[in-house]
Amino acid sequence: MGGLPVSAKYVVKARITVSGIVEKHDIIGAIFGQSEGILGRELDLRELQKVGRIGRIEVATRESDGKLIAEVEIPSNLDMAETAIIAATIETIDKVGPYNASAEIIAIEDVRAEKRRKIIERAVELYRKLAETVPESRELVEEVLEKVRTAELVEWGESKLPAGPDVDTSDTLILVEGRADVINLLKHGYRNVIAIGGAMIPRGLKELCKGKKEVILFVDGDRGGELIARNVLNVLDVDYIARAPPGREVEELTGKEIARALQNKIPAGAFLESIEKEKKQQKEVKAEVVIPPSKLIKFSRNNPSVVQEVALPSQVIEKIEQLKGTLEAVIYDSDWREIAHVPVKELVDRLKELDGVAHVVLDGIITQRLVDTAFAKNIKTLIGVRVGEIIRKPEDLVITTFQNVKPLENPQTTQGGENQQDEQRQ
Repeated sequence: MGGLPVSAKYVVKARITVSGIVEKHDIIGAIFGQSEGILGRELDLRELQKVGRIGRIEVATRESDGKLIAEVEIPSNLDMAETAIIAATIETIDKVGPYNASAEIIAIEDVRAEKRRKIIERAVELYRKLAETVPESRELVEEVLEKVRTAELVEWGESKLPAGPDVDTSDTLILVEGRADVINLLKHGYRNVIAIGGAMIPRGLKELCKGKKEVILFVDGDRGGELIARNVLNVLDVDYIARAPPGREVEELTGKEIARALQNKIPAGAFLESIEKEKKQQKEVKAEVVIPPSKLIKFSRNNPSVVQEVALPSQVIEKIEQLKGTLEAVIYDSDWREIAHVPVKELVDRLKELDGVAHVVLDGIITQRLVDTAFAKNIKTLIGVRVGEIIRKPEDLVITTFQNVKPLENPQTTQGGENQQDEQRQ
């Protein structure tokens, strides 16, 4: 039955079970008819609905075993006590049409409580979104400093090179490749930085470098950075070379990474010597090792496995655990006595300098270059994290990985350990 729109505070939910089949309007008629006159005019359902204190009564019905079950909802804008009285009145219904009936109040829901719950949930959601958009004080400070430092970018000289404001007054000058590098260093507080401006270095920059006590060239950690460094050293008076970590660019470094790179700078002359030494070593490796066919086992992509299982003394097993994640190598003699402890990147060079090496354990990849060097130095065992692509291997060289080692059943640190490996090779 219809009524005025009601902003309900409560909803009375009732279940009426009728011992026969009736229509919805019969249910509604019973509710109004059997409650009429019981509570007086002030709480009469018809009157309350006319003035908008009771809303539209909703009825949903279903049949079960010849009976009709009606789920009834009655919106109420009365106060709590009056709503409870109306609900109790509904339970007095005992007849619908010609059939007996029984009524039961299932619940009285506080609509405002549900609205409050939804309001709280939505408020929490809105608060979280707001909190995400409002930066913390530290972030505000960093943002201000970053904008101030970026604003400090100036154009220096006739070539208008990107630079910091202190390049003319500071005794130390930091040279970088481009504008993005300058901005990154400015952001982290380095105001004495200037870009070299490409391959053609301006004459004014040459004069600027001559007037400084210390000139540092800061380049990327890749092949391009090396080429730029060599080109700049041919033109400018540079005292030190600083490099970004391998594979990284100056423009993407953090403040700590920049500081570390500048602290680890090396003299320009030492930098050139290291490049020449590396080129010479590469040529030597290509020319110095030729494994005779009689000593060679060849491996193809279809049969790439060169890894053997090896039993080692207990102290070597412990050393392997200590080496993991260090990128270092340990060099042993034939009795598994430690000769040297070196970074993996320096391993090949050290092996060329040392005599009496029999075994090598490294936290790195066993490469063809290392295998060739091992043959040249008559090394018996290489143990690494994993094995790279090996296309040639001496037949008397044992190659294995950390996953394929085990302790000796009768550990010995003397020649016996090598004798057992000789048996394994056979």
